[in-house]
Amino acid sequence: MKNLIIVIVAIFAIALPMNAKKKSGAIITFAETTHDFGYIQESGGAVSHQFTFTNTGTKPLIIVSAHASCGCTKPEFPKKPIEPGKTGVVKITYKPKNRPGAFDKIVSITSNAKTVHLRIRGCVISATSTK
Repeated sequence: MKNLIIVIVAIFAIALPMNAKKKSGAIITFAETTHDFGYIQESGGAVSHQFTFTNTGTKPLIIVSAHASCGCTKPEFPKKPIEPGKTGVVKITYKPKNRPGAFDKIVSITSNAKTVHLRIRGCVISATSTK
């Protein structure tokens, strides 16, 4: 009986790591998922931030889509697959014109690995403000 238990435990110890390797596939890992622009001028034009990511998986990473929470925010992403160990950039641009006050926007990045939510925020100083 004791030998049977040892054999069963040994089989699980060998099978579980092998099964985990098969499922790893593409893994998207962002260096950061939030960026705060702080105070920006409405008249200063659009502001952008680049979110860097790495494919830490074993298969090519494919970004399928990037959707912003409103039309004032524009995401740009690589259209070609990102090979394992390589990096890429998602650029998010925010247009502050006619949008004074605080903003907090989400961009959803959907890939063959998972969906990640990137956030930008800040505060737009009105062009008519004396601040």
